[in-house]
Amino acid sequence: MTDVTGATAEVLHTLFHSDQGGHEQVVLCQDRASGLKAVIAIHSTALGPALGGTRFYPYASEAEAVADALNLARGMSYKNAMAGLGHGGGKAVIIGDPERVKTEELLLAYGRFVASLGGRYVTACDVGTYVADMDVVARECRWTTGRSPENGGAGDSSVLTAFGVYQGMRASAEHLWGDPSLRGRKVGVAGVGKVGHHLVGHLLEEGAEVVITDVREESVRRILERHPSVTAVADTDALIRTEGLDVYAPCALGGVLNDDTVPVLTARVVCGAANNQLAHPGVEKDLADRGILYAPDYVVNAGGVIQVADELHGFDFERCKAKASKIYDTTLAIFARAKTDGIPPAAAADRIAEQRMADARGR
Repeated sequence: MTDVTGATAEVLHTLFHSDQGGHEQVVLCQDRASGLKAVIAIHSTALGPALGGTRFYPYASEAEAVADALNLARGMSYKNAMAGLGHGGGKAVIIGDPERVKTEELLLAYGRFVASLGGRYVTACDVGTYVADMDVVARECRWTTGRSPENGGAGDSSVLTAFGVYQGMRASAEHLWGDPSLRGRKVGVAGVGKVGHHLVGHLLEEGAEVVITDVREESVRRILERHPSVTAVADTDALIRTEGLDVYAPCALGGVLNDDTVPVLTARVVCGAANNQLAHPGVEKDLADRGILYAPDYVVNAGGVIQVADELHGFDFERCKAKASKIYDTTLAIFARAKTDGIPPAAAADRIAEQRMADARGR
């Protein structure tokens, strides 16, 4: 079922001809008083209510926003399935520059739209939204997680997101080099914001050599001031070409593994927090053909969703951390399945997730 109000022909085409397909519901939200324009996409509720964050981003068009919501929602279905959660996949995007148009009134209006879905979709933080924003949304919607401890929530989920990526990276090292230690390995982190700066901390504690980049100069400066041993390069292009790079960790926006970047990537492993790192189908094979081990993004970055899901039932950090630590085992299992089936790890992860959703539908 798709709810469409005032959609342009371009948006309609995106909804009904998306190559992602299979979504249960897409809602276009508009509140003229606050200026809210948002898209809520529910991909699957086979495993339970759809759970996924709210991205606040200045999309170039409504169709681009719809396409991103569809893609992200599908990714959440697979992520939640692989994390062993009782949730399906959904995602919301709010159109606009959060630095300019985000207001309390707009967030409250968004909360009312989420609430109108009656629990089919549970929202949380994503790019451009924060714990304080979820506190506001929760005033209008009880199906909100990722809230502050003061308001009954678990707080910042980026801590466990980074921890999960770190576990996926250790599993990648074990699979490729026979040792999970990252000591002495050169790791390039693209994006040192909410998740990336925590990941840098884990890597340095283990004795890795870390190279970073970020479009925000203040984010780079913060890392360099706190960790003088870290090296910074100008941009992502410089990072992926860095000589002697062992691991590349994309921790910003998606689509970074594409026809331009894969041929020049020097790292032997790609393992990062960014969602939807593969720009299009076929990139996973290009990585495999070059002998680059890809740890599927929605598997290794599941620490955050593990935390926000746990918040719905009474948050316990140690319980969540123990569950996030299992990302190490899950990642190794995916690599083993990929070897057995003779397919790239991304395809192996998809097969496992799809089977879990299909089994749930058949119950």
